[in-house]
Amino acid sequence: MAIKIFIDQGHNPENVNAGAEGNNLREQDITYNVGIYLRDLLNNDSRFEARTSRNTPTEILGYNNTSSLRARVDAANSWPANYFISLHCNASDNPNYNGTEVYVAQAFSQAYYLAEYILNAIVARVGTRDNGVRINPSLYVLRNTTMPALLVEMGYITNFEDAQKLRDDQYQFAYAIYEGLLTYFGFSPQA
Repeated sequence: MAIKIFIDQGHNPENVNAGAEGNNLREQDITYNVGIYLRDLLNNDSRFEARTSRNTPTEILGYNNTSSLRARVDAANSWPANYFISLHCNASDNPNYNGTEVYVAQAFSQAYYLAEYILNAIVARVGTRDNGVRINPSLYVLRNTTMPALLVEMGYITNFEDAQKLRDDQYQFAYAIYEGLLTYFGFSPQA
């Protein structure tokens, strides 16, 4: 029985629930691409089955912020997925803020331990700063999913060095998340 991973590519390409922008990049484009890479990596590994929230770069979910978030959660819950991973890029008014952090609803939960493995793999593979696993039970996608859920802030789109990685290393971010999943489940990479 394959482990079902729902990959939420945070934000819509435009209009409602559009994401952050910085350094001539758009969050929703980066999350879309990383999500497709990750989906394909997982679906090429017989131990996993993966779906994405957006299946084309122009797909828009919902008609406002809440309905967009609800559409993502409903798709994961109704499948039903075993794990939910939401992909994001962080932003700050301070261009010096950088690094990767992963949010979960509860400390020392399944999601928390998976988040540690994914964070460690991203930092090791892509070279971002380790900002830790953070607890935030108020985030909609973490609060309303019926499976362990985490939200990955891959890097700061407003930081020049992180933005270069988000632009150039999208496959590496996806592969690192895949590596984190393999380590969490005790799997070796497929030959």
